[in-house]
Amino acid sequence: MSFFKAIGRLPWSARIGLLILLLFALCILFAPWIAPYGESQIVGDVWEPIGGTFLFGTDQIGRDLLSRLVYGARNTISLALLTTALAFLVGGLLGFLAATMRGWVDQLLSRFVDIIISIPTLIFALIVLSAVGTSIPVLISVIGLVYAMPVYRIARAVAMDIEIMDYVEVARLRGEGLWWIMRREILPNALTPLAAEFGLRFCFVFLLISGLSFLGLGLQPPLADWGAMVRGNADGIAWGFYHGLVPASCIALLTISVNLLVDWLVNKASGLREGQ
Repeated sequence: MSFFKAIGRLPWSARIGLLILLLFALCILFAPWIAPYGESQIVGDVWEPIGGTFLFGTDQIGRDLLSRLVYGARNTISLALLTTALAFLVGGLLGFLAATMRGWVDQLLSRFVDIIISIPTLIFALIVLSAVGTSIPVLISVIGLVYAMPVYRIARAVAMDIEIMDYVEVARLRGEGLWWIMRREILPNALTPLAAEFGLRFCFVFLLISGLSFLGLGLQPPLADWGAMVRGNADGIAWGFYHGLVPASCIALLTISVNLLVDWLVNKASGLREGQ
C-alpha cells in the first residue's frame, strides 16, 4: 500500500514515465510469455498490414513485429543497462580517486579523459567495433569505456565539492583510509546527482546502441533489436508499409519516459516544485 501512496505523490509527468518504464520492464522479465510467437519465428507473409491478423503486422521476412518488439525490449534495454552500469562503475571510481588523491593522479586521469572525449563518440565506436567485432561483451566494453569518460567528469566534479567538507576532513584526521572515505562519505552524498546522470547517460547509451544496430554494428541477427528493426523495415516505407516506424516509436517512447523521471528527480534534488 505504501508503494501506491508513494506513486500517488509523484507528479503526473513522473507517473507517466514510470508507467511506461514498468511496461518495458515486464517485457524484459517475461518476454517469452508475453510474446505471441518466437523471436525469429516466421509466421506470415512479408509486411502484413498493421491491425490485421497480427497487431503490428509482420516485418520484412514475415516475423511477427509485436513479438520482435517484446524481445527487442529485453535485448536492447538490458544491454544498455549493463553498459551504463559499467560506465558508472569505471567512471565513478576513477572520478572519486582523482578528487580524493588530487596531484599527479588527478592530472594523469583528467588528461587521458580529455583525449578520449576529444574523439567523436560514434566515430570511435565505429572504428573499434569494425576492428574487433560486434559480440555482446565487446559492445558492452567499448561503449562502457566511451561513456565512462563523461561520467568521470561528473563524478570528479561532485566528489571535489564534497571532499572539501568538514566531515571529510574529520574522517581524514581520524585516520580513515581512502576507500573508507570514498565509500562512506563521498558516495552517499553524491548519489542523487549521479542517479540523475545515470538516467540521462542511459538514454545516450541506448540511442548509441540503437544507432549502431541501424548501421549493422550492434546486436546481430537473429537477435531482435529496435535499431536493427528500423533498418530492416525502412525500405517498406517507399512501398507504403510504415512498419519501421513502430520500433522507432518505441525508441522515442523509452527515451521520453526516462527523461520524465530524470526531470522529476532533478527538480526534487534541487528543491523545485512541479511547474517551476
